[in-house]
Amino acid sequence: MHKLVLCCPLLLIGGIAPSWADGAATLPESVVVSATRAPEPLNLTGTSVSVITAADLQTQQILVLSDALEGTPGADISRNGGVGQTTSLSLRGSAAGQSVVLIDGVRINDPSAPNGQAVLEDLLVNNVSRVEILRGPQSTLYGGDAIGGVVNILTKLGGDAPVAATLDAEAGSFGTYRLNAAANGTAAQVDYGLAANYFKTTGISAADARNGNTEPDGHRNLGLVGNARVHLSGSVSVDLRAYYDDTRTDFDGYPPPNYTLHDDAEYGTDNLFAGYVGLNASLFGDRLQNRLAFMGSLSDRKDFNDPSLLPLKEDFYGQGSAARFEYQGVFRLNDANIATFGAETERTELKTHSGYDLSPLPTTGHVRTTGVYGQWQSTLFDHLTLTGGLRYEDNSEFGGHTSFKIAAAWQAFAGTTLRANYGDGFKAPSLYELFSQYSNPVQALQPETAKGWEVGVDQSLLDGRLRASLTYFDRHTKNQIDFYSCYGVSTAACALRAYASGYYYNIGRSHASGVEASFATKVMDTLTLAANYTYLSAVNDLTGMNLARLPHHQANIVLTWTPDADWSLGARFGYEGPRFDDAYQSVPLASYTGIGMFGSYRLDETFTLFARVENVLDAREEPVFGYGRMGRAVYGGIRASL
Repeated sequence: MHKLVLCCPLLLIGGIAPSWADGAATLPESVVVSATRAPEPLNLTGTSVSVITAADLQTQQILVLSDALEGTPGADISRNGGVGQTTSLSLRGSAAGQSVVLIDGVRINDPSAPNGQAVLEDLLVNNVSRVEILRGPQSTLYGGDAIGGVVNILTKLGGDAPVAATLDAEAGSFGTYRLNAAANGTAAQVDYGLAANYFKTTGISAADARNGNTEPDGHRNLGLVGNARVHLSGSVSVDLRAYYDDTRTDFDGYPPPNYTLHDDAEYGTDNLFAGYVGLNASLFGDRLQNRLAFMGSLSDRKDFNDPSLLPLKEDFYGQGSAARFEYQGVFRLNDANIATFGAETERTELKTHSGYDLSPLPTTGHVRTTGVYGQWQSTLFDHLTLTGGLRYEDNSEFGGHTSFKIAAAWQAFAGTTLRANYGDGFKAPSLYELFSQYSNPVQALQPETAKGWEVGVDQSLLDGRLRASLTYFDRHTKNQIDFYSCYGVSTAACALRAYASGYYYNIGRSHASGVEASFATKVMDTLTLAANYTYLSAVNDLTGMNLARLPHHQANIVLTWTPDADWSLGARFGYEGPRFDDAYQSVPLASYTGIGMFGSYRLDETFTLFARVENVLDAREEPVFGYGRMGRAVYGGIRASL
């Protein structure tokens, strides 16, 4: 578990049908919006969904999104060292880039990233009302890339007063400090949200310090965001949003003469700007909600070599852009029948160049993806809810693909829900996999496809004081894309990619299955306990070997004691079992047990003190082979609520 980092909060852009944002701050945990793109009781969706609330994030002082995700069933995070280092997400054994990350329903995946995934190392949380994690293939409503699942972050917008603001200041171990300010409210016909943050840390050595690495690799993050909803009438509104993020991160490489992972002075910068404009309209007494939107993003990533070895120069850059038009409608025929439908088209572009490229000219490429979808949900006899959906998607490089999903949820007894669903997914290779210097030189990459199903039971007891869930899941993936290393290998393809040390290829088939179990209980009025456990088997069907970096066993426990309205104390426990760092099972990674403690005290109506200790046991097992883990750390700060 990687619950050991401190980072600055930031807000991100969003935009979805009006009902998503308007009630997000006040929705109970039993209601979710991501499963059907409209607020709905969780026990009707037939889908495995975890909800992380704003109260969870604040009480446990989890400020990095990846830390919050890893505390949920079926989610695994790999990070190459400390804060700001490369971070990837796996849901139920899916590969990086096979899950969609959204802010208020808007994709934030980076077109220039190797797998087209969201750059999770820069994704930090602030002003968030909740995070919803859907597990399993979700391509019907969310299109390609949703093979593993969907992460949807819902932010606060508007409020009961013209201004509600918070100011945070925090400092602690590893030369870390952060400052942030956020405000949201409603004035006249305008709902708004604003935030600014600055974060800086000296950090730890990205390359494991136990291997003689002493140079810390720091991280800096500056983020600005603004969003507003203007109500033109009772049924029509306009959304305007913008987000800017600027980061710099030191990292380690493979310097001479040994060319092994070791300290050096390389660093990278990352800039992202994204904007959104949307028109929302409710018709027929709010029975039909419509959203028409345009969104665009520009990303610019650069890496610079170690100036002690060569004159300082930029030795890599990746620039990506996306322009997307969307229409979505949600029609409620009556309380028992809901239709969701829409159409969207997106053009993504890539421009990249590396010092390993044989040509001095940059590599460029672009893809257009257009899709239409529809989903119908009906509740029969007040106890059985059935959902069916269909999507057709056309990719300019790979042609058309049809995805579908069916789900059922049966309220079998009071407090008992039996559920099942089946879905498939389709993910085209990313722009980087297709066009960069690591493209396959002998065989064109094929799209990844997946078929998955699950069955589960949810149980509520003791008037809701105890909630438990048990799920079995299974997914088969074909043509999964991975990186083939040419180190020590002599083949025709490696001869063509010797300068790049490898290339992307389709591994054939993989199979992931397992069990997720979770429960939450109110032991007493002042004491709550939440726990979850995941067993995962993820293997390459052709070799029979485990997929890299995916443990068989994971577990999380959070205990929170709130003796009164002013005090909060708690502890969290995380366990990640042994796994292998590579596809050949030749590099084992040891299991890891992490313990953290957190507490806060409200001085008065305005000021609150808070503190936490991360990695109490000072565990140092490598999260990724050759990379270090942050040791024991102490942080403290003050929050002003205005």
